[in-house]
Order: sequence, then structure tokens, then C-alpha cells
Amino acid sequence: MKGTFLATAVAVAFAATMLSAQAPSVAGAPAAPADVATPPPDAAKTASGLISRVVTPGTGPEQPAPTDVITVHYTGWARDGSVVDSSRGRGEPSMFPLNHSLAGWRECVSLMKVGETRRCWLPETLAYQSQPGKPRGTVVFDIELIETRSSPNIAPAEVAAAPADAMRTSTGLAYKVLKPGIGVRNPAAWNRVTVHYTGWTTDGKVFDSSVARGKAASLSLGEVIPGWTEGMQLMVEGERTRFWIPQELAYKGEAGSPRGMLVFDVDLIKIE
Repeated sequence: MKGTFLATAVAVAFAATMLSAQAPSVAGAPAAPADVATPPPDAAKTASGLISRVVTPGTGPEQPAPTDVITVHYTGWARDGSVVDSSRGRGEPSMFPLNHSLAGWRECVSLMKVGETRRCWLPETLAYQSQPGKPRGTVVFDIELIETRSSPNIAPAEVAAAPADAMRTSTGLAYKVLKPGIGVRNPAAWNRVTVHYTGWTTDGKVFDSSVARGKAASLSLGEVIPGWTEGMQLMVEGERTRFWIPQELAYKGEAGSPRGMLVFDVDLIKIE
């Protein structure tokens, strides 16, 4: 409906992740690497017992914080080469909070940069720890870190007001580019776009988040709040921007909707 955003119900509970409730999927998973049973001499070992080596270097300096929500492709094998689990077998990346994963995952991914693929040998103490129905002993994961985002449950430090370095438009919209894009065109007011987003009130409460749901949203810029229609047209694909949207460009005090200025972090993934 024009003038609304998406659902305004609070949606901050994270979806189940591959390392907890999801059943493994092995169809189409890559075969085990030759060094699955024995790490090569150039692999690095940490004090915890984690062993890892870079398969493909990262493409930038960005590294995940312990509370970040990460997007990854991965495959895990037992030391006999049998597949434990694989996002590649399911045909789509997984998205989940890093601190909801195995201890060895948390440590290994914290060493990575976005764009990097790393092979990680997790000893049992950092893996499934003899959980019933889970693989025993060392488990090996190839992890590709596609993206990392701040947890929606942690509001930005500047959530109460736009900082001095934010850009401002004549309507009162304020914005700040957090990550430059790779695209060259801006969406038009009638385009559909695919986005990830989180919205907070100025007291730091999250009221909606596609990041928490683990699934990007597809929406028409003609059917969202005015601040979104205006702000999204300033972005290019691949960009992440923070918006401070005054009430008159948001829900205008409508009953049942968040009141006052709203703050959104938005990733423009694709112009459809």
C-alpha cells in the first residue's frame, strides 16, 4: 500500500542457522579436498587448536565483528571425506549471526576478510563436542565470506540524531554512505529493488529487519514511505547507506506505526 513501508511488526528474532536447527543437505556439495584428513605444512595453528589456511584472498579490508551477521557459502566434511553440511549443496548462501555458530567458526571467520575463502580444521572441542547425532572428531570447513553486517539488535551510536557529516536534502532527509556501491545507475521511483535493511527508532529500538529474517526484501519504490522513495534514488547497487527519516517522510504519526524520526541502514542489492 502506498505510504507504508513493509510490515511494521517487530521482526528481530533470527532465523535458524545451518549450525543449529537446519538439517544438512549434501546433494551437489563439493567433494572433499585432498588435505581434508591432514592439514598442509603452510596452514596456521592458533592457541585454541584451530588450524586454517587461505584458499582465496579477500577483496577488501572489512572483517566481521563478533556480533555481526555474516553471509557465507560453505561446505563441511568429516576427516573421512563425508559431507557434514553444505550451503553449496542447497544452492544458496546462508546468513546468520556469527555468535550463533560453532566456536571454531567464530574464531576462523574472525580471521577472514570479505571475499576470502578459508579452509578451517576444527578440533572436536571447537566443533560439535560429542553432541548426539553430530560428527565426532575434527571437522573441516571451506568458508567463503560473502558479506558481513552489524547485528540489527545493536543500534548505531548515532541513532538519536544525524551527525554533522551526514548529507541533507531539501525535504529534511539525512543520509550517510557507509559502504560505496559498485553500480553506476540509480533506481527510479517506479522501480522494484532488492534490499537488506534494518530500522530503528531514535531510542535505539529495532522495529523491523530483513537481516534478522535472513532474507532480502523485494519491494516497489512506489509503495514505500516517502523517505525511502527519495533516499533509494540516491543509491547505486552494492551501496550501504544510513538514512535519518523525519516523521513527515515516514509514517506521519499513524496509529500502530513507529513514531518520530526513524533510522534505516539499507543495502541496495539489485535494481530489478
